[in-house]
Amino acid sequence: MRMEIEDFIHYLQIERGYSTNTITSYQNDLSSYSSYLKNVEQCNSFAEVERSLIVNYLYFLMEKGRAQSTIARNIASIRGLHQFLLREGRVKQDPSVHVEIPKPAKRLPKILSMQEVEALLTAPDSNDLMDIRNRAMLEIMYATGIRVSELIGLKTSDAHISMGFLRCVGKGNKERIIPLGSQAKDAVHTYLESSRPALLKKNRHDLLFVNHRGNPLTRQGFWKILKQIAVKANITKPLTPHTLRHSFATHLLENGADLRAVQEMLGHVDISTTQIYTHVTKSRMKDVYSMYHPRA
Repeated sequence: MRMEIEDFIHYLQIERGYSTNTITSYQNDLSSYSSYLKNVEQCNSFAEVERSLIVNYLYFLMEKGRAQSTIARNIASIRGLHQFLLREGRVKQDPSVHVEIPKPAKRLPKILSMQEVEALLTAPDSNDLMDIRNRAMLEIMYATGIRVSELIGLKTSDAHISMGFLRCVGKGNKERIIPLGSQAKDAVHTYLESSRPALLKKNRHDLLFVNHRGNPLTRQGFWKILKQIAVKANITKPLTPHTLRHSFATHLLENGADLRAVQEMLGHVDISTTQIYTHVTKSRMKDVYSMYHPRA
């Protein structure tokens, strides 16, 4: 069995060009799988493996407390091995063909409360060029729910301040139009009038947000800025750029927004992706009920 695994790993390295990390994952998964077959099921050949043995192994992983995502990855590794052996003519059947890959449990997105959002948005409170820019970026992120990659890709022509909307080009090069609230409009207007020209210096490009050298802002740059502002705002919970996107969607739904409208603003192709936020609002509703209802 060791030789079959080594041949499969060699195939993944040479013919498929898999990365070192992926190869290591396959090796670990298949080493554990073959060890189980030998030591628990007394099976010493992949040709003898039946579907029931693979299912038993999955239950074995579950009993050890492995995450669903880990189990799903193991199934992919096992399936890849058996398909390889079948193509190579080393076995007569693929016992993994009818084994279902468990869907990873959907994790509820982490969000900020409205009070935490307010603290974050008001943390850049000076008239410093950087604070003016940071205020504008955060206001846009929370007002529109755009991704950080979309934020740093915005051009000056995408911000239609007087008309109150933002033009955003997202995944798949798809364009969407998102309304801008009054506070976001004011923050971006101030940035364009007083901060961006000074930061831009002698650079010539039309990207909306720039760093202190006047160059385009990067994802890493925004991440660093957000962490610094979170510290100033005394926000201790884990915070990522996507947290603002999650908060935007959840707060809209909590205040009665239509799910389809939120889907459109987020740029989700499938509404089921947007529906995760309805679970968040229900979860928060239960917390509020438990906390305040006299007979909870």
